[in-house]
Amino acid sequence: MEEKRPVYIVDGSRTPFIKMKGRPGPFRASDLAVAAGRPLLARHNFSPSQLDEVILGCVSSGPDEVNIARVAALRIGCGDKVPAWTVQRNCASGLQALDSAAQNIATGRSDLVLAGGTEAMSHHPVLINDRMLNWLAQWNRTKSFTARSRQLAALRPHHFQLIIALLRGLTDPIVGLSMGQTAEKLAWRFNISREAMDAFALLSHQHLAQAANEKRLDDDRTDLRPQG
Repeated sequence: MEEKRPVYIVDGSRTPFIKMKGRPGPFRASDLAVAAGRPLLARHNFSPSQLDEVILGCVSSGPDEVNIARVAALRIGCGDKVPAWTVQRNCASGLQALDSAAQNIATGRSDLVLAGGTEAMSHHPVLINDRMLNWLAQWNRTKSFTARSRQLAALRPHHFQLIIALLRGLTDPIVGLSMGQTAEKLAWRFNISREAMDAFALLSHQHLAQAANEKRLDDDRTDLRPQG
């Protein structure tokens, strides 16, 4: 079996998390990706166009930026020659992007990759239901004034019941449960207490703090591009 190359995380950047306020926020997911990516790249001595690829994870980028990695890559100055692609694995989308980047570097397909995750939950679309969809299809087929009058008279309140795409998308169609509901069932099934979960989360932060204190995250190289 071919030996894989070592993979290094050389830098990172993030934006603050904020709570949804019931209406779309001022930033779309691509805005947040750009806000994190620009200062990160500005700290290094290579240009964005020297990246081998950009990989972003996103649960639902919306119809205006479907391949959100491509949108972000162009906005941060990577140019049209740097490939960019988006992965979706629900809440693990960002980690999947990192894993995909690591695999491509390890196998020699790429040397320098910008990877991460981005999300703007408040911009997830609101959908019409099937009753309204069928009504609109019939409306488009109806031409006469009389027929359209009857069509309008057939409208009922249930036609205007909207579907929250985020809730629908994060509900598993096989078992009919959201990830939060699944987590509750798993916690009960395996007797995992809230205290145990909090302790596990705290341990992750402690490991990061220890790595920082021991300077394991420091990098003094001046050129991240491979030499030779």
